[in-house]
Amino acid sequence: MSTITISVNYTCKYRLNFATNYLWTTCGKCYNIKSGRLIKQIYKSGCIGYIINSKFHSLTKLRGQLEKIPKENYPF
Repeated sequence: MSTITISVNYTCKYRLNFATNYLWTTCGKCYNIKSGRLIKQIYKSGCIGYIINSKFHSLTKLRGQLEKIPKENYPF
């Protein structure tokens, strides 16, 4: 029996300013780059949102906290 390996590359455009390890892709998915996991969008108490650092945050609150990922200049 043979195995198949599939790898997917995503382009990240935004991050949270209070938790910079959570990134959003151009297609709208949230990833934690520390653990390398996809963060699932959940429905809780009538709000749609994500669990960030073990605490629920709604989408309306998170949209105000998004920032573009700054470009870093390397000396080489």
